[in-house]
Amino acid sequence: MTRIIIGQYYPADSPIHRLDPRVKLLAVIAYVTVLIFVTNFYGLAVAALFLAGVIWLSRVSVRFVLRGLRVILFILSFAALINLLLTPGENVLFSFAFIRVTTEGIHRAAVMGARLVLLITGSSLLTLTTSPIQLTDGIEALLKPLRLPAHDIAIMMTIALRMIPTLAEELGKIMKAQKARGADFETGSPLKRIRNFLPILVPLFVSSFKRADELATAMEARCYRGGEGRTKLKPLGFTGRDALAGGVVVIFCVVLVLTRFI
Repeated sequence: MTRIIIGQYYPADSPIHRLDPRVKLLAVIAYVTVLIFVTNFYGLAVAALFLAGVIWLSRVSVRFVLRGLRVILFILSFAALINLLLTPGENVLFSFAFIRVTTEGIHRAAVMGARLVLLITGSSLLTLTTSPIQLTDGIEALLKPLRLPAHDIAIMMTIALRMIPTLAEELGKIMKAQKARGADFETGSPLKRIRNFLPILVPLFVSSFKRADELATAMEARCYRGGEGRTKLKPLGFTGRDALAGGVVVIFCVVLVLTRFI
C-alpha cells in the first residue's frame, strides 16, 4: 500500500513540471476522456507511445511509476478475468459448464487491462509533476468561471489527493502492528481474510480523523480563512510553452479518435 503513487509529488526540473497546471489538468481530462473510447490496439499503442514520451520529458523515474502499478494488480486481474469469461462471442476457444472463453473475450480483456494501466499511469503523472500549491491554483482557476466556491473545492480536492499516500502508509503501519499481535491476513478463505481486515478499519478511521483535526488546527493557527482576499506568491501565467503543449495534446486526441476507424 505504501507504493501508491497517486497523490505523491516527484520533484524534478523538467518541461512537464514547468507547464501551467491548468494546461496539465485539461490535458489529463482530455486524455482520460478520449482513452475511454479506444477499442483497438492501434489506439492503445498510440496512447502508450504518447505516455512514454511524457514520462521521459517529465524525468520521473520509470521504476517509480511501474512500482505504483503493483498496487492495482488485483483490480487489473479481476477486471480482465470478468471480461474474459463474460464476453460473448462466436469463436469459442474453451468451454466448461457455464464458462466460455472466446477470442472476443480475450481481445476485450487485453484492451481493458491495457486501458486501465494507461489511465492510472496518465492520471498519476498529474500529481507527480504538479506540486500541491500549483494543483490547488489550477483547479481554482478552472472553476472560477463556473461561479462555484472554487477555492474551497480546490483545497478539498488537493488535500484528498495528498492524503492518499499518507493513509496508505498509515494502513501499512497498522497491519504490521496487527501482525505482531498474531493477526493473519494471508491465509484462509477470502471471507476469513475480509473479516481479519475489519479490526484495521477502526484504528485507520481514528487516525484519519486525528490527522484531519491536526490539519484544521494548523490551518487556523496560520490564520487561514478561505480564498477571499488572498493573493498568490506565484501567479499563474500562460506562455508559448503551454500553448505548444496544448496543441500537442489536441493533435494526440485527434489521432486517437481516428484510430477507431482503422
